[in-house]
Amino acid sequence: MVSIFFNGFGQSLFYIAMCLYLYGDLAIYATALPVSLRTVACTVPAPNVTQNESSAPCWYGVDSVNRINAYRIFLAGFVIILTPFTFFNVQKTKYLQIMTSLLRWMAFTTMIVFASMKLASGKVRTSVPVAEFSGLPSLVGSCVYAFMCHHSLPSLITPIQPKSSLYRIMALDFILILIFYALLGFTGLFAFDNLQSLYTLNFDVSETANIEFFHYFLQLFPVFTLCTSFPIIAITLRNNLRALFRRTDPPSTCDRLFFPLLAVIPPVIIAFTTDDVTFLVNITGSYAGAMIQYVVPATLVLCARKETIFTFGQFVPNVHSSPFRNRWWAYIVLFWAYVCIILVTANHIINKK
Repeated sequence: MVSIFFNGFGQSLFYIAMCLYLYGDLAIYATALPVSLRTVACTVPAPNVTQNESSAPCWYGVDSVNRINAYRIFLAGFVIILTPFTFFNVQKTKYLQIMTSLLRWMAFTTMIVFASMKLASGKVRTSVPVAEFSGLPSLVGSCVYAFMCHHSLPSLITPIQPKSSLYRIMALDFILILIFYALLGFTGLFAFDNLQSLYTLNFDVSETANIEFFHYFLQLFPVFTLCTSFPIIAITLRNNLRALFRRTDPPSTCDRLFFPLLAVIPPVIIAFTTDDVTFLVNITGSYAGAMIQYVVPATLVLCARKETIFTFGQFVPNVHSSPFRNRWWAYIVLFWAYVCIILVTANHIINKK
């Protein structure tokens, strides 16, 4: 659709935003996976939040390997194993996606159940503030990242027949997603005093009714899902980079080496410099994510409606027209994207001071 309704400059901006978002995605994946492996593998308990976790030892009797070094060892192994897939194409991922979806549903349900059990036992966090305005920018970035699926919707809804039920299906889908997020968020908010950057890391053995299977399943859940997603996202980024550089011809030997490396090396470098998943999610969701989720769809709608009027005229009825057909809805979305970016930028400036 971008090639249909955007000019050359608009297409370049779209591919830049998409590539930045995918770079952030890969950096988050490359950070979350070794963090999970480090949590499971390290035998020395992690220090509390008031101590420097990076310099703490990982294994008893091995003082030379602290937690940040262990993180980088796992990251290096992750890169060595999964990076080669970027040089190839992944096809027929139907069963892989089904397995990943089942793991996600199982993990979400398990976390909600155990957090609810903790609340039912009376272990409720009582000092929860009603609201903290300082956390709004982080909330905006996380929400944008959590609901980021717009780039997948065209290929998802195209096979759906009949299209008359499309609005109802998508509405029910997003309502179900919102319910799951609300259950995860509110049960975790009241069940745990100090939430880890990866929510699954809160469920140690004592939090899973001393059932070690669920403990290790939740601790390793990011490993299961991200190992399947990382190559697919990296290949998608590689293809978008080729489109950004207008390389539409069959890839040469140089292209086959250059673009996969260009897709993988920057997020790996970022992952080696930080293990703060929350920071990466905020940056990715707040800037590139806001562009993909708000700016691109709104401008596509405006351009598409302008092209439709030019081609078919202004008074041709459309049975599939949106309830938000007024152009001001698109302008409101663009304004909201502007507000999100301003809030997050202000938050980063204030925190640095």
